[in-house]
Amino acid sequence: MSQLMDVSKKMEKIIEADSRYRVEAYSFVMEALAFTLRKLEKTRHVSGQELLEGIKEYALQQFGPMTRTVFEHWGVRCTEDFGEIVFNMVKAGLMGRTARDSKDDFKKGYDFREVFDKAVE
Repeated sequence: MSQLMDVSKKMEKIIEADSRYRVEAYSFVMEALAFTLRKLEKTRHVSGQELLEGIKEYALQQFGPMTRTVFEHWGVRCTEDFGEIVFNMVKAGLMGRTARDSKDDFKKGYDFREVFDKAVE
């Protein structure tokens, strides 16, 4: 099975098990991780806080003033949702983690209204 088919199948299983978030949110997190790795010039692990910053920057580049609207369409309303997405992907074998990683790393990362609505002004 090709790697792309494998990723697609794993994402389908994630959505079946947890339908809170659209598949686009999962794809976006993978893209944001790649963006963050390039930006930080890292080839290894990215912390939850680093990923949240990468998500913020990448989202504003991709969606500009529509970022919060896009996220809400995907079911993502706060940074904790990205923690849920990441750990769903870890459980499915699409991402890795260290013993120090936790969903708590994504708690209260930033307020979507404050960050994304200010980008509109």
